[in-house]
Amino acid sequence: HCYGCGRLNEHGLHIRSAWDGDETIAVITPRPYHTAVPGYVYGGLIASLIDCHGTGSAALEAYRAAGREPGTAPALRFVTASLHVDYLRPTPLGTPLAARGRIVESKPRKVVVEIDVMADGECCAKGRVVAVLMPEHMIPRAE
Repeated sequence: HCYGCGRLNEHGLHIRSAWDGDETIAVITPRPYHTAVPGYVYGGLIASLIDCHGTGSAALEAYRAAGREPGTAPALRFVTASLHVDYLRPTPLGTPLAARGRIVESKPRKVVVEIDVMADGECCAKGRVVAVLMPEHMIPRAE
């Protein structure tokens, strides 16, 4: 249901994180309505990309640490405990944005991820996400 990464949110961004070597990657292309100043991406969208890629990266790391394939049961889902974003330059609209994540701390219930958001080869924003494992009783069950 999450706006950023939820597959069940028909209006969402559908962010998908994957391993790319020792880093994680997620790529989205902002739509024309994701604008702030004409021609540039709204900062909230960049924060959403960092947020959801951070929790997605945390889940990938937890599955890897457990020796499991992503998506296998029981689900390992993470939520954001802390989100920090530094906006470095205006982010152009109409070009794919690549979020590249690095795991900087990994514990069973907490993962810290640093993320660079790239557009046309330029780093437009940097972020840091502290993600915590959701308790199993909070994870919705498929019906």
